[in-house]
Amino acid sequence: MNGTSTALIVVGLFFIGGIISFAKQQMPKGLIVLLSIGAAMCLFAGVLRLEVWN
Repeated sequence: MNGTSTALIVVGLFFIGGIISFAKQQMPKGLIVLLSIGAAMCLFAGVLRLEVWN
């Protein structure tokens, strides 16, 4: 597990926390969708960069 994959996974989890917070505050749905797309991309990229797949 290298630093880049760790950082991407941490940022993705941070975005998931933001999604939960924004949903509780009843922020606009478009903002929540945009944040969830970013979180999914960060988590997906972080998992793909793991060195387990070699």
